This record gives sequence, structure tokens and C-alpha cells, in this order.
Amino acid sequence: MDPTLSPLARGLRAGLDSDTAFSSIVPPIYLGTNFAFETLHSTPKYDYTRSGNPTRDLLGEGIATLEGGAEGIITSSGLSALMLCFTALVPASGRIIAPHDCYGGTWRLLQYLAETGHFTVDHVDQTDPQALTEALQHPTDLVLIETPSNPLLRPTDLATTVDKVHAAGALALADNTFCSPLRQRPIEFGTDIVVHSTTKFINGHSDAVGGALVAADAEVGEKLKLWANVLGITASAFDSWLVLRGLRTLDARVRIHDANAAKIVELLATHPATTTVHYPGLANHPGHEIAARQQTSFGSMISFEVVGGLAGVEAFCHGLRIFDIAESLGGVESLVAHPATMTHASMPHEVQLAAGITPALLRLSVGIEPIADLLADIRDGLERVLKVGR
Repeated sequence: MDPTLSPLARGLRAGLDSDTAFSSIVPPIYLGTNFAFETLHSTPKYDYTRSGNPTRDLLGEGIATLEGGAEGIITSSGLSALMLCFTALVPASGRIIAPHDCYGGTWRLLQYLAETGHFTVDHVDQTDPQALTEALQHPTDLVLIETPSNPLLRPTDLATTVDKVHAAGALALADNTFCSPLRQRPIEFGTDIVVHSTTKFINGHSDAVGGALVAADAEVGEKLKLWANVLGITASAFDSWLVLRGLRTLDARVRIHDANAAKIVELLATHPATTTVHYPGLANHPGHEIAARQQTSFGSMISFEVVGGLAGVEAFCHGLRIFDIAESLGGVESLVAHPATMTHASMPHEVQLAAGITPALLRLSVGIEPIADLLADIRDGLERVLKVGR
């Protein structure tokens, strides 16, 4: 591809015009599980799809280009990408520092592995500089940063945090799923590895589960590639092709997602049915200035609390016409989730509360439907909440 093109153009166009057989604009899917050796003693570039696949490699190159990294590794899910990092980069009996308010699936993975003795894990409020400084006084191998956090959208200062992590001799791993490389590029702030659930914004169509790691350093990237093959957690060729297809429209989708979200935030922030709105674009949101500094936009994820507690939540959800009640996020369709009973259900109640996740909290993934319809759906739901509270 023309090296004079911008990284955005090169990343979004990954694989286009690369077919040498029939000059197909869109690259073919290599569904074969194995590849022929020319002779007994020659090793081809690809021999077995778990180890390497042309379609999967194109996706890895595209995401790495967008993130500004040296190597992209594509896995079967976002959690398998995290598992790969924990296995390849954290020694036996090592230590991980993770956010106290991280995604519920991440919290569960860390707890299960810690309970079996793989490593120790400490959950720290990374938006509190002193808390992180104190935590790093003890030997640490890896610090997982989730910014903005799921589901409360709390930004973490990447530059300051990564400097502290490196000074302590640890690696910094940033979960960039909520932003995608179009809204935030953690490697530019010194992050060693970036992780994505490509199921979300990068794919954008809720039809393929996948994960990605982007290493800033080629040597770290090669180590991750080796372990991905050893663990057998690389993504299938078909899922990689679907995500690569979704990647091409990421820029266009993100612009509509964000514009719609900004309008919905205006409604939520002034409506009497809400008690709190969590959105980095609000001037009173904790970390607003950090998000404005390190993100190119404030995103399309919103969480908010309603009056009436769980009864208010049920009133809001039951009767929605566009927003589907479902887990996941980042697709073209609009979704609403109840973190306490859905995405973060694996967390004990007291851990949820410590992270700020209450029974009254809802999380929106704002899609790309017409904004007038989305606003009408939200407004009707909020009016139902008020009726419960009366």
C-alpha cells in the first residue's frame, strides 16, 4: 500500500487491492486449515491456520496501523486476548494491578486465575494518583488500564499512569475497546500493549466475536504471537474477515455514533428522571479534562442512574422500541444494559457498590439509527420512570 497515505487510510483500507490471483478489490477469505509445503524441507510462510492465516494477518496489520503499533495479534475474543497477555507476559507468582471498576468479565478472569495461583491481583482506583503510587511500591509485572472505564466512563490519565508503571519496572496494558483507535491511541502515550474486544466498535455489526492485541514493540509482539499459537486462541479466518469488513466503515460509524450520543446526553442531563449521568463530554464529569486531552471525541457510551432504583430501571427498559436490552456494545444498533445484573453480574454486590455500580445504573451503547427516533425512545422511557416514582 502507498506509504504516503495517512495511517487512517492505510488502516481502514487494509487488504484492499491485495489479491494477486484475480485482482479482487476485497481480499479473499482463506478458510483452509492447512497449506502445502513445496518440498519436505521447505517451510512456507503459512502452514497451519492456528499458527498463521493470511486473512487474520490482514486484520492484525490494519488494527496495528490504526493504533500506531508494531504488531497486531488477532484472537478469538477480547477475554482470550487478555488471557494471552497474562500468560505470555506475567511470570508464575507475578503480580497484576487492575482497575477497581473494570469490566465484569475481566474481573472474573483475573479472580479465577488468581485463585488458582497463576498470579496475584490488586484492584486499584487508577483515577486516584496516590492509590496507584502506593500500589506500585510493591513488585508489579503488569498494570491493566481501562480508559474510559466500563460502565462508569471514568478516564485514566494515560501519560501520567504509564510513566509511573514504567518507573516501577512494569508493563502497561491499555483496554481501548470503548474508544477504538479512532478516538484514542494509547501507544502515543507510552502504553506497551493495547487490547480490544473487536466484537465491539471495530467490527460494529454484532456478528463476530474477536479480540486483538497491538504491541508497541516488535519483540513483545513476536512473543505474543508465539503464545497465541501455543494456547490455540487465534481467531478463525471467517471471523477475521467479518471484522476486517467492519473495520472499513469504522470512521464513518464512529462519527454518527458520537453525534447521536451527544444529543442523548443533552436529554438525560436535564431530565428529572435521572439522578446522575456518566459521560466524559460533560464538563462536570470526573476526568473530563483528561478525556478532552487524550481522546479525539467523547465516544458513544453513556451510563446514567434513574430515580426509583430497580423499579425505575425496569420501567425504563420495558417498552423500549429501538434500544434492545442486551449485552455488548459498539454495534450499529442501539443497546441498553443493566450492569448490576448483566455485564458485571459476576462481581459480588459489595464489589459492585465499591466500583460505583448501583441497581439504578443503566448503560447505553448508542447506535447509528435516526436521532429523532432514538430521542423519542429515551424520552418515553424516562417518562415511564417518573410515573413509577410518583
